[in-house]
Formats: sequence, structure tokens, C-alpha cells
Amino acid sequence: MSIDKLLMLVALCSVCMAMSGAVARGELASPLTGEMKLLDGSACDLSKYKGKVVLIVNVASRCGYTGQYSGLQKLYDGHKDKGLVVLGFPANEFGGQEPGSDAEIAQFCSSKYGVTFPMFSKIVVKGSGIAPLYKTLTETATPPGDVKWNFEKFLIGRDGTIKGRYKSGVGPDDAALKTAIEAELAKGG
Repeated sequence: MSIDKLLMLVALCSVCMAMSGAVARGELASPLTGEMKLLDGSACDLSKYKGKVVLIVNVASRCGYTGQYSGLQKLYDGHKDKGLVVLGFPANEFGGQEPGSDAEIAQFCSSKYGVTFPMFSKIVVKGSGIAPLYKTLTETATPPGDVKWNFEKFLIGRDGTIKGRYKSGVGPDDAALKTAIEAELAKGG
């Protein structure tokens, strides 16, 4: 192998290693980018949540975990003044458990659970047509992979990187989740 080819190979390897380190640190694919539609139809730029601690949850109104709305609201109420925001993303991929329109979802969340945290228009969180937000979340979280069911949670730190991924059975009052949120909030803003 010539010296020129060897130098080119070394340079290419260095670039690849730098990129993989940046991906591991969340520098290349921040989930808090782009614009998404809220339930009321207005646009929301996700970058407005940078600097906050964000809990992203795919939600559904006809799921065995739907009662988690109460805990999510309690978590939000108890920590929003410290910089926590909960973002709800209705999805219908799992058992067709979110069949309603945006207006129906908004009415349900408000009347049944008193939800005041930001709720977004129904999106696809798995498979064909996956929303870019969930593509980023599922590709860069640890562990990576598809969302398995409704009410899976992703914790985003103030620095905009994914700090944790929590399966559906991990409720909003789970000690490990609350400890992780409080640790991120303690980092100040």
C-alpha cells in the first residue's frame, strides 16, 4: 500500500471515530429540533425546550397505561418551575389505542386527567412514516430500537441529549425515573 493511500485511510478512520463519538454524546442528532404540530393545530419549534429537562412520552387514551396521564401531570406540576416539561405525543401504532382526532384527544386529556403539559398532534412513532423526532430518539437512545408500546418515555437533559429511556411499565412515580429527572434538574439552567 502506498503512503498516500495509508494516510487517506488513517484520515478516514479519524473522521469516522470523531463522528461516532459525537453521536454517542448526542451532538449530531439532538431530538429537540424541528417543528411539530400541537393538538390545537399551532406549530411548535422543539428547540424552544433546549435548556429544560424534557420527558417525551408516546401516549394513548385507550391503553392499560392511560392512567399514567395522572402521574405525568403530577410530575409536571411538581417540577415545571424547576425546568421540567413533559411532552405528550399521541400515537395509534399499538392496538389502535389512540383512534381519536386531535380535538377528541385534547378533550379527553383535559376532562379526564386535567392535562396542562404540551400535547402534540398524533404522530407515527414506529415503522413506516415514523416522525423524525421518534426516528432520532429510537436510533440514538440507549438502548436503541423501536418503541415497544404506549407510554414509553425518553428523558432529555438540559444539554439536549438523551439521558434515559424508560419502558411503558415504568410509571411517572417510579423511583429511578424521578431520581434521573431530579438529577438533571439539579444541573441548573
